[in-house]
Amino acid sequence: MKLIDKVCPLLLRRRRGKLQILAFRHPRAGRQIVKGTLEEGEEPAAAVLRELTEESGIDDAVVVASVGLFLDPECSQRWHIFLCRAAHALPDEWSFYTSDGGGHTFAFFWHNLDETPGEEWYPLFQRALAWIGAQLGSIDGNGAAD
Repeated sequence: MKLIDKVCPLLLRRRRGKLQILAFRHPRAGRQIVKGTLEEGEEPAAAVLRELTEESGIDDAVVVASVGLFLDPECSQRWHIFLCRAAHALPDEWSFYTSDGGGHTFAFFWHNLDETPGEEWYPLFQRALAWIGAQLGSIDGNGAAD
């Protein structure tokens, strides 16, 4: 089986003692985290910043570290996951119109990583969030250890 390479930027913050990950509501596909397809010849670290800009409008982020590879055989996907940090403080919520997939407005919010994602999350993202939570351990919202 050939795996499709995806990239996934993680933006984290800590609020009221909870580690939170940036997520969004897709108007037709439920709650998600940013991810996209790695284009041929593209380096994953560059692709993750491109996807972040295209899907969220955040264009001043930098890659802090590689978190690893999440393999999902059910969807034949291999996600290159990177911890990223924006140069400016991000609001609690905002909307961004993306032209990806014919154009959609994504409603961004912060999801507590210690909360099990409910059925409003597509199963692939439920599995990815569980894997991400296990990998992150004690990383805080600035990408530094507690």
